[in-house]
Amino acid sequence: MYRPDTSDDAPGKGEDVLEFAVLGLLHESPMHGYELRKRLNMTLGLFRAFSYGSLYPTLRRMQAAGWVVADDAGHGSRSKVVYSITAEGKERFVELLGEAGPSTWEDEAFGVHFAFFARTSPEARLRILEGRRARLEERQERFRTGVTRTRERLDRYTLELQRHGLESVEREVRWLNELIETERSERSRRTEPAEHSGRPDRPELDAPAPDDQPRPDAGPAGQP
Repeated sequence: MYRPDTSDDAPGKGEDVLEFAVLGLLHESPMHGYELRKRLNMTLGLFRAFSYGSLYPTLRRMQAAGWVVADDAGHGSRSKVVYSITAEGKERFVELLGEAGPSTWEDEAFGVHFAFFARTSPEARLRILEGRRARLEERQERFRTGVTRTRERLDRYTLELQRHGLESVEREVRWLNELIETERSERSRRTEPAEHSGRPDRPELDAPAPDDQPRPDAGPAGQP
């Protein structure tokens, strides 16, 4: 049965993640559609199956929201539409950068947020990393429980697939542990008080040595 295309009416699952990625890339510089598609593929390709068909409906929604404007560049058949972020779009991007709740710990959202970590506050970065680790540790436990319960009923190929999934999760948890440790170390360096206030570390060195101090009963230099 024919179903009308309603993709322009409302964002579907994951489209808010795509909006975030588009805002982040356009925040760097204006881009025409083809360039934006390539950059999105580089940004999102490792984390999700990016659907090119969802890009232009998303751009139209973002234009309607006032976050993006489109301008024609060139003439005739070589004309290209160049997309630019607006002031409202920049505000929206900053708002999204500050999000660090459970939605940012999921696979797709985490990948996009991580791609823009250089512009994210240290506090939000650490919360996202810790939340992502907690989410994966839950998944890790489910994998282990599932393998234990179904080992006798599954063929060796299915077991290998489950083992591969478990190993992938374990690798990411180790990677996250390293990132979290780095973030915490950097935060400690930023917050620790200055140890040096311009004065020597050993104030006693300012005082003259005992042999150099004049004795109360001593006469002028050179006299007994």
